[in-house]
Amino acid sequence: MQRGFLFEPKSCIMYQPFDLLPDSSRIWLYASTRRFSAAEQLVIREALQDFCGGWATHGKEMPSSFEILHDQVLVLAVDESQLGASGCSIDSSVRALQSLEQVLGVDLVNQGKVTLKDPHGALRVLPALGLKSKISIGEITPDLEVMQPSLHTKADLKSLWQPVRKSWLSNYFPN
Repeated sequence: MQRGFLFEPKSCIMYQPFDLLPDSSRIWLYASTRRFSAAEQLVIREALQDFCGGWATHGKEMPSSFEILHDQVLVLAVDESQLGASGCSIDSSVRALQSLEQVLGVDLVNQGKVTLKDPHGALRVLPALGLKSKISIGEITPDLEVMQPSLHTKADLKSLWQPVRKSWLSNYFPN
């Protein structure tokens, strides 16, 4: 894929390496329905670096970044210490991710799914509908971990995973 395919190339002044953003930076999590290949990760990195380089709210660019976790989860981050992300700027990030969805043939922005990690580190992204039946047939077990989708800051990523037995899913397991 050639440079600028998804977005107009921008100066990357506001893009910063993820580890340089403060822990107070706001984050959004997007789990893919499958792992990204090495080539797809290059496409994602180029597209999101271009996007973050010009991500703005009320006409002012925001320091921002992204990270790919487990070859399958995208984290977008914005340092809101100077200026908070507006609804329009958040909508623009969703549109950027929808463009990636089309190019890569994956589901990213649909929030009606749950991400599980097995003891070996492999991820499974399942529709939220039908989770109770997957638990009852043993497809989802208490030894799995579930991704916490409601994290708000980069510092929260330290608790990205929670054991299923200690999560909201524990309500579906027999006592």
